[in-house]
Amino acid sequence: MEVYFDNSATTRCSDGATAKMIQVLSEDYGNPSSLHGKGMEGEQYIKDASTKIAKTMKINPTELIFTSGGTESNNLAILGGAMANKRSGRHLITTKIEHPAVAAPMKFLEEQGFSVTYLNVDQDGMISLEELLEAVTPETILVSIMYVNNEIGAVEPIAEAAKVIKEKNPGVLFHVDAIQAYGKYLIYPKKLGIDLMSVSGHKIHGPKGSGFLYVKEKTKLKPIIYGGGQQRNLRSGTENVPAIAGLGQAAWEAYEDLPAKQEHLYQLKQTLLQGLSDVDWAHINGRTGTDSAPHIVSLSVDGVRSEVLLHALEERKIYVSAGSACSSNKPAPSATLKAIGVKRDYLDSTVRISFSAENTLQEVEYCLTNLKELVPMLQRFTRH
Repeated sequence: MEVYFDNSATTRCSDGATAKMIQVLSEDYGNPSSLHGKGMEGEQYIKDASTKIAKTMKINPTELIFTSGGTESNNLAILGGAMANKRSGRHLITTKIEHPAVAAPMKFLEEQGFSVTYLNVDQDGMISLEELLEAVTPETILVSIMYVNNEIGAVEPIAEAAKVIKEKNPGVLFHVDAIQAYGKYLIYPKKLGIDLMSVSGHKIHGPKGSGFLYVKEKTKLKPIIYGGGQQRNLRSGTENVPAIAGLGQAAWEAYEDLPAKQEHLYQLKQTLLQGLSDVDWAHINGRTGTDSAPHIVSLSVDGVRSEVLLHALEERKIYVSAGSACSSNKPAPSATLKAIGVKRDYLDSTVRISFSAENTLQEVEYCLTNLKELVPMLQRFTRH
């Protein structure tokens, strides 16, 4: 049996999304900026994808900017938002558990003379609304808070945060990295008070290299890519029509029977957690109930390095990640685990298990059987 439990790193591209992409790549391959029929075919795919995605969030299709993925979406929101509004102030707010695609642009802006406040989180990875309220000042122009943490599955109070921000300073842009949340939750940005929201296609069974940024109407944003002026001058470059078509299809599929998919994911998660409850070497980071993300489990293991456990599971054809796949190839310890106060011994002994709706209870049981067999053996080996 092959068990893929690294869905927060990437997902299998769905059959529907793959079929759409093949059709565009091989048949309807016109440049969407061309005025002839082939170009109009390409343009229609973009319109169709925009309409499908917009319906999942109850927004206007014109409020979408297609990007190369979550990293570009976050960079466009943060750099573009900061540069467009710097005359109103140069203060930004984010959290200590953001993905590097948010943390790195923030660091860059600090180097350009902006000031950044980094909010603390508690042991479950949750921000304090009181600390957020205190942090917002008349100089604040942008706040960026992730919806779901990619390592431990913490679900931040987005609606409450938006209310706090807007009541203190109505001019602040509120950006949300929803890369691990979109497709798992119903998200209505206008209702939640979100101005900018980032999404990545390959986390929802769409293609890699695809994503979008929701930009609320009349939001001031500077482009970070210049050229031919595509996408209302906010993101130049010939649109990646195959990826956009695949993303639109994947988004539509993600929201079909969403409640049933959520229930299935929570069932997988609870089965795993229950199976680990009778061993003393397993420690779960963050919340574990329905107040946590349905698809992410952060597991720290006594006395076994994450890379060792990862490769031992891999030999049994079980695929997980060491923390976050986006940064697991770097030696620095996880900023998220440090922020929630995970003890030092666990910083390099934590793996992330992440599900998709395609996973089964049988796969969870297979993973549990192998974990309970491998960990004691690896612990004995480590001690010697």
